[in-house]
Amino acid sequence: MSYIKKLTKFQKQLKIKFKDTNLLVKAFTHSSYANEHEVECNERLEFLGDAVLQIAVSDFLYENFPKEDEGFLSKKRAKNVCEQALCIVAKNMNLSDYVLLGKGEEMSGGRHKCSTLSDTFEAVIGAVYLDRGYNFVLKILDRFLFPNMIDDDLILEKDYKSSLQEYVQADGRKTLVYKLVKETGPAHKKIFEMAVYMDRIKLGTGKGRTKKEAEQSAAKEAISKLARSKGGK
Repeated sequence: MSYIKKLTKFQKQLKIKFKDTNLLVKAFTHSSYANEHEVECNERLEFLGDAVLQIAVSDFLYENFPKEDEGFLSKKRAKNVCEQALCIVAKNMNLSDYVLLGKGEEMSGGRHKCSTLSDTFEAVIGAVYLDRGYNFVLKILDRFLFPNMIDDDLILEKDYKSSLQEYVQADGRKTLVYKLVKETGPAHKKIFEMAVYMDRIKLGTGKGRTKKEAEQSAAKEAISKLARSKGGK
């Protein structure tokens, strides 16, 4: 089956017909493929799709959770548009079947990486927005994302940094220090990796789209490790 025929199948699945199929092809074009074939990759569409998704999800939450405050809405939005959440949506849409990858990226299993799938989903949203408009974006989100946001069991995320601080102070230990390990990704969508140390001992590491989110993830891992260590004594 030719790639264009595969995209016809994809459009039927989405119940949408693109006016410009080349735009959809671009949405599935990973940078590794683009570099090998000297074509444009999907990063600009990903940038646009990310912004459209933020607006659509914010609007949905505002309308469907009228009694919740800004803090709740922000955390719920972050939970449902994070890499892991969008990866699940992308898998449900079978996006991995259509991604165009370079040879090296294909061999390393890039087709099934959550970072690749979540970025591709955002690029597809960007392409749909440009080709068919915002209302068609909402139709896709109504099928694949919004139902999960209503039915999920969100409880406001625990403040793992505070919990970790209390945990180590209970044993008379010293203050914790968080350090940036590295930054990856394009400027508009960086991923931060942070590590948390007690004295010079690294307790945990974590990643996030902000340093604060990465610190919380590192603290969560540290708590888990300390709890296992204590339980093993």
